[in-house]
Amino acid sequence: MEEHKRDILKWMVIGIAGFVIVGLIFGAGMFVGGLKAKFSYRWAENYHKNFAGPRGGFLEDLRRFPAGDFINSHGVFGEIIELQDAGFVIKSIGDAEKIIVTAKDTLIMKGGEAAEDGLKVGDRVVIIGSPNEEGQIEAKLIRIFNGESRPMPYKGSRFILF
Repeated sequence: MEEHKRDILKWMVIGIAGFVIVGLIFGAGMFVGGLKAKFSYRWAENYHKNFAGPRGGFLEDLRRFPAGDFINSHGVFGEIIELQDAGFVIKSIGDAEKIIVTAKDTLIMKGGEAAEDGLKVGDRVVIIGSPNEEGQIEAKLIRIFNGESRPMPYKGSRFILF
């Protein structure tokens, strides 16, 4: 009986030692992984310094928000270049083409009234809407500028609607 208890105690000690060894190996892996992550994070933070990037960093414009380089996902101003079944394509500032999706409840205004003749290629429009997962703008309001409107009111990459 005494020998049986010693065997059980021996296996318990071996089991506990095994758990301790596995824990030490796991802890060492986490430590090394943490060091690698810290190095990667610091490397990315200082990339612009190490490789002669802009003095203030690549995200310097965030300090002067709103910066002109951001993609405007909720609205756009431009000229219709193509009509499609479910919407149209416009050429916006910087010759960027954006796909606009329309629905039955999309308001189309010309001046202060609802547009009766719809949209056509060449119309200059302002679209207010929301982005979808395909990178398109789902239009809620479209305003058509008539020929008597002010000229395209933008300066550089920023624009003023009114």
